[in-house]
Amino acid sequence: MTTWITICDTCKRDDWDAGTHERTHGEDMAELVEKHAAGLDVKTRRVSCLMGCAHGCNVTIQAQGKLSYTLGRFTPDDESAAAIVGYAELHRESDNGQVPYRQWPAGVKGHFVTRHPPLPDTDSGAGG
Repeated sequence: MTTWITICDTCKRDDWDAGTHERTHGEDMAELVEKHAAGLDVKTRRVSCLMGCAHGCNVTIQAQGKLSYTLGRFTPDDESAAAIVGYAELHRESDNGQVPYRQWPAGVKGHFVTRHPPLPDTDSGAGG
């Protein structure tokens, strides 16, 4: 089962300024996450806006049939990118997407924003 890291490439932290930054913090983070994920068994993709502006830099960790997570409030640096990719690898290895807290890389602790249950496999019994 493929675990995806979706990176918001339009995120701007509070200190972003057009006069001092050539690109968004999200673009910087995406480049770093892609670098750390290269050659590993997780995939990355960029999207423009995860609508978590108050929590930039934002990423999601997702896989079919597993719990999904949104994480934010990262500084776009190597340490954060490595922690995100490390968590994604643990997510990929888990049966349901839930990774025991004791296994979390230190760099993701305190960065979880939301958790979403997996979508149902079929439309039957979905209600409403």
